[in-house]
Amino acid sequence: MTHSPGFLLTVLAFALVIGPLIFLHEMGHYLAGRLFRVKIDAFSVGFGQEVFGVTDKRGTRWKFSWMPLGGYVKFAGDMNAASQPGEEWLMLPPEERARTLQARPVWQRAIVVAAGPVTNFIVAVLILAGFALAYGVDATPSIIGTIEPKSAAAVAGLQPGDRLTSLGGRAVSTFSDLAQFTALRPDERVTVRFVRADNIMSREVTIGALVQRDAFGNEFRRGLLGIGPTNPVLRPVGALEAPFTGIRMTGEILRGTLDGLGQILTGRRSVDELGGPLRIAKVSGEQLSLGVPALIWMIAVISINLGFINLLPVPVLDGGHLFFYAIEAVRRRPVPVQVQEWAFRGGLAAMLALMLMVTFNDLGSFGLWKNLAGLIG
Repeated sequence: MTHSPGFLLTVLAFALVIGPLIFLHEMGHYLAGRLFRVKIDAFSVGFGQEVFGVTDKRGTRWKFSWMPLGGYVKFAGDMNAASQPGEEWLMLPPEERARTLQARPVWQRAIVVAAGPVTNFIVAVLILAGFALAYGVDATPSIIGTIEPKSAAAVAGLQPGDRLTSLGGRAVSTFSDLAQFTALRPDERVTVRFVRADNIMSREVTIGALVQRDAFGNEFRRGLLGIGPTNPVLRPVGALEAPFTGIRMTGEILRGTLDGLGQILTGRRSVDELGGPLRIAKVSGEQLSLGVPALIWMIAVISINLGFINLLPVPVLDGGHLFFYAIEAVRRRPVPVQVQEWAFRGGLAAMLALMLMVTFNDLGSFGLWKNLAGLIG
């Protein structure tokens, strides 16, 4: 039996996930700008028409806008999409021009731009470090305790007592490592290296596939070897170790994101699995209905993905600015403003097309297209 968290809980959960992450991302840009004494005209959570806001004593307008799917910090002198100096910038009074972002050295501009995504990663590290401190970490060794009959492991000839050391060339040491690797690779053929009675051996294994349905009716196709551990081990983590554990866990989640993206780009995984704001809202509501810890864990995962996406070298994203700054550092002069403006227009068009596609996917995940097809049929 499946159940839905309800519309109001979904909206609340989405606000609790997206709102703080947008605010903290933009706060990273803001604080870095303040560090280099750049004048900041506006700090907005959301795009479009302002709903309400206040202006502080420094002249920064803090506001909420009607479309809460992003945000921005507007630095003094931002007069074009590329945030590069043009004729209008040159016409500013010298003392006012000196306080703009464009007047700063390229390395300072790069720090200001990178501060947003970096803040997202820091947020994730802190959350995951807190989980490690509160609950410990799984340290169950990658030693096979049980094998399901006719499973991928059984077909490959693996045996209880074998200690797996790598899958597909990637080192594994715990059962968590095994689960993370296999879950994303149903039906893939990989090489398994293991130790049996002090002998290093290897086998070719075709990872099995299993379609699972959760309590909310969502279906997941995941890979599995069909093995179980010997004795689960949960290792406590101290306060000094927790930050490093948070960094490691952040890296593991990011690697999973890269693996999934690589599979989509190579056609091994359907583009239908790409989700957007609607699916994030749906999953947020589901996680909140499971409890606050589940929602906080999701915030960490979304924060990692938000940081990663913003670092992609796509114009209109932070990574696009950093890409042009890198070119400027090598050439010792900025890329022409016209080139950047056209690149940013192209980047905006690409992002809008991506948003359209993921929204189409989101609506499909809600069953809209199947229902319409049923009505037409």
